Amino acid sequence: MQMHDRRPNPAWASLPLFDRADWKRMAFGDFAQSIGDRADPKDAQEEIYVGLEHLDPQCLHIRRWGKGSDVIGGKLRFRKGDIIFGRRRAYQRKLAVAEFGGICSAHAMVIRARPDKVLPEFLPFLMMSDPFMNRAVEISVGSLSPTINWTTLKLETFDLPPLDQQRRIAEIFWAVDEHLQNALSLQWAAVEAKKAVLAEKLPRDGRFGPDVERSVDLQSLCKETITYGIVQAGPEVDDGIPYIRVTDMTNGPLRLEGTLRTSPEIAARFKRSTVRTGEIVCALRGPAGLLKVVPPELDGANLTQGTARISLSDDGLTGYVLRAFESPFIKRQVSLQAKGSTFAELTLAALRGIQVPVLKANVRSSFAKQLDSLDAASSASADLVADCQKLLRDLINQFS
Repeated sequence: MQMHDRRPNPAWASLPLFDRADWKRMAFGDFAQSIGDRADPKDAQEEIYVGLEHLDPQCLHIRRWGKGSDVIGGKLRFRKGDIIFGRRRAYQRKLAVAEFGGICSAHAMVIRARPDKVLPEFLPFLMMSDPFMNRAVEISVGSLSPTINWTTLKLETFDLPPLDQQRRIAEIFWAVDEHLQNALSLQWAAVEAKKAVLAEKLPRDGRFGPDVERSVDLQSLCKETITYGIVQAGPEVDDGIPYIRVTDMTNGPLRLEGTLRTSPEIAARFKRSTVRTGEIVCALRGPAGLLKVVPPELDGANLTQGTARISLSDDGLTGYVLRAFESPFIKRQVSLQAKGSTFAELTLAALRGIQVPVLKANVRSSFAKQLDSLDAASSASADLVADCQKLLRDLINQFS
């Protein structure tokens, strides 16, 4: 949001932002208006179209859109600076400030500030606050697709600071939002750079460059036959053998999401599914083809159904195989091989037969370092994104 069109006030830095003495309780319709300018997509085929599917929850920025020619039925017209608020399923918290004009879904409201009462820069943050969003959910009507009516929303009351306080508060909020957008850009850049590196070395179409010395099936890289996880949970015991499920694999490094353990007697019957430190666990369903390395604290754990144990003959290949399974080439194989009507699942035969292109040793080293660096950058920026999101959320609710 650009705020340079307003004259600076040198006293803003010393405003008592936490002093609510001059705040006023006002009906929403007294400081904001719903714009009902209707548009027919037939007359706006080349214009930008924003649907609810284009809005990200709790994000003030519109990052994607369609065209008027993509849709049918009556729509609403909005202009730059308007707020597009998803009035259907308000619990999704979809609300964004338009940085251009266009048409939007009739399942949204086009909200415009009354600038003599509320600054356009401040209004979006008031609407993102918990008090506003919680009330929006409460007044929604309908069971399958609860929707807000303007006639109800305009009567809801909220605390509003004086204009000079609004300006200073908005400056703080937009400054935090700018840092948040920069962090998101860094995260996106790291993710895209990693995709590019993987696609360059191990492209989807299998047209490998001179850095690939050979391509072999996964089983030929193993010292033992790839086997299913076959332990049935059985009764839980406090001091039993931990077992690994697909759900333990989905968030970061392999770690147990719960404290479920099975008895040594049950585990002993299924020794083939016992894993050791440094071996690889593969998810056969859910996120089929997802690989994780067994950490020392899970040495001797057992695998449940839906997972498989991979024991490579060369420990030096472990990191590379994990990287290779993130490549477009292997992801395409997994996608083609995973079968099932309820959920896609890899068979052991399919997993064993996955073709793994092996880079030359010197290239593998630089390849791994490059991807490690990009992963570290992605993780650091993700942490920054989370911190900025929390700070912005806390600030908004502090002033709401």
